Amino acid sequence: MYTAHFGLRETPFGITPDTSYFFTAPHSQEALNTLLVAARNGEGFIKITGEVGTGKTLLCRKFMAMLEDHFVTAYIPNPYLEPRTLMLALADELEIRLDKDVDQHQLLKSITQRLMDLAADGKQVVLCLDEAQAIPVESLEALRLLTNLETEKRKLLQIVLFGQPELNTNLELNSIRQLAQRITFSYNLGPLSRDDIEYYLAHRLRVAGFTGSRLFTRGAVTKLYAASQGVPRLVNILAHKSLMVAYGQGKQQVSAGHVTAAANDTIEAKRKLWPWAAGLLSLLVAGGSIAWALTR
Repeated sequence: MYTAHFGLRETPFGITPDTSYFFTAPHSQEALNTLLVAARNGEGFIKITGEVGTGKTLLCRKFMAMLEDHFVTAYIPNPYLEPRTLMLALADELEIRLDKDVDQHQLLKSITQRLMDLAADGKQVVLCLDEAQAIPVESLEALRLLTNLETEKRKLLQIVLFGQPELNTNLELNSIRQLAQRITFSYNLGPLSRDDIEYYLAHRLRVAGFTGSRLFTRGAVTKLYAASQGVPRLVNILAHKSLMVAYGQGKQQVSAGHVTAAANDTIEAKRKLWPWAAGLLSLLVAGGSIAWALTR
């Protein structure tokens, strides 16, 4: 692998969420601040949306890692579950022991009692649901009913929904309008800007042990932005492949050509790159036509 070649301790652009690589770009920092403020205020529902690959799972893990000791977190990564199974998953996260044949009434009673016991101990419970756009409507309604549980001062359970934009469409359904009204804090994660990518690359390289100067040329950064449109996961994939190409050629710096080679090997990057290139070509053609007309 290229790590020794570039003086790295580990590969810097993996796509597995790793909180040590969390980058405080304006969007991600604002989203994290929103989550922390909302959680500390004891709000019932919080919503974070973003396109595929914009860092929702990494944000979720960073958020849970930054909560103080008096918070108890429950995490369900795949909530495509019918209401009873979702309640069982929550009970498991809260370490509730249940009989194998527990009925719905006893299940909800056990969850309620556990939440009350934790509140009596000064604990706040936060349930984080990743890929929340996949939650069935019936399960969303079940979650809403759970947030009805409260003391005189705060909710017994706070719920954070992390999902793709389709989550917003789901929440517009008339059947769950009561849930939508209870979302007091929300944030939409956007892509990285071209300048963000410059700092993003430097940050991840530094965490991975890089101590040299510029590893990606300015042209490479510009090409990375064009090919990824600022989507962090795609930036990681392209940066990793670009390093492999540069290493294969024995180069000590990643150029725009290396990124182009990486993009040509990545289906999603080609989808993003060619519309951008076509637009540029149209501008050039239009500019040439204007210049030609002026010389007539």
